[in-house]
Order: sequence, then C-alpha cells, then structure tokens
Amino acid sequence: METTGGRLPRDAGGRDEVDRIVEAWRRERPDLDVSPLQVLSRVSRLARHLDLARRAAFAEHGLEVWSFDVLSALRRSGAPHQLTPGQLVTSTLVTSGTMTNRVDRLVAAGLVERHPDPADRRGVLVRLTTAGASRVDAAMADLLSRERRLLAGLGEQEQARLADVLRSLSSGFDAPAAGRGAPPPEL
Repeated sequence: METTGGRLPRDAGGRDEVDRIVEAWRRERPDLDVSPLQVLSRVSRLARHLDLARRAAFAEHGLEVWSFDVLSALRRSGAPHQLTPGQLVTSTLVTSGTMTNRVDRLVAAGLVERHPDPADRRGVLVRLTTAGASRVDAAMADLLSRERRLLAGLGEQEQARLADVLRSLSSGFDAPAAGRGAPPPEL
C-alpha cells in the first residue's frame, strides 16, 4: 500500500480504505445503495485530518479552537477590530453565557479588552489587543500553511472545482443560518 502526504493509503489498484468499506457493504448488503459513502466517508475522513491540523496550528500559538474563533471574528471585522458581544455570539454561534465566559478568559490572557459602547450606555465592545492580533495572525498563517499541505495533491483548477462542488452541496445547509441573520462560523 502507498501513503503520500498523510493521505489515505491506496493499494496497487489505486483503491483506498473507503473503496474497501464500500465494497464490503455492497457484498454484505447488496440491497442497499451505499454510493453516498463514496463521497461522504471521504469528506468525514478529510474533516478529521483538517480538525487535527487546525488544533495543532492553534495549539502552536497557545490557542484553542474557541479562542481562535473569537479572535478571528474580531480580526476580520476590520479596524478597530471590535464587536459587541451580541455580534460575537452571532458570528460564532454560541450562547451569550458561553461568549461572556470566553471573553472573560481572553481578557485575562490579554488578548482582548472590554470598552464602553458609545452607541449604547449599557453596552460594551470587545476589542482585539495588539497581542491578540499578533497571536491570531500567526495562527492563521500557520493554519493556511497546514491547509495547503492537505490540498497539495490537487492543482489550482481541481481545488477551484472542488470548492464549487462543495459550495453547491453545503449551500442548502448554510441557508437556514443565513436566513436567521446568523452566518455560519468561518475562519
């Protein structure tokens, strides 16, 4: 069997573990159409590799997935890199109580600050600190390097085609969140 770049091992015929799983299910349950496994089992396995790469990139910079999500939402918001807690809740799809706890932890770490909201006397703004911006920028650069390695087996055109196909597939799942005014969390 051949393994390249952390990808699934393939046998001499170019078959991978998913091909072997599908073949076994077809043998054991010929009455079932197991063709969705051809795509979704590979997506699931790739998602696991991506999750490991992300966690490693974030850990390298002293972050966890949740802290990267909050910091990156602030970083993407543009100068002065601040949002209300409600905007952070919407961006990261967590409860307000969870966000309060996360902001508290990031304030304690010196990565964000709370400031009074001039538009709402009772409100606050969560602002990225210089240290927070440096940390999230470094983690993002590291993440992109790891993600490029995951995609190294595909050329630019293949990556663009795959992105188009995945966009089509995921659009139905993302639409309900967008309809509620809550975009899906993104990096």
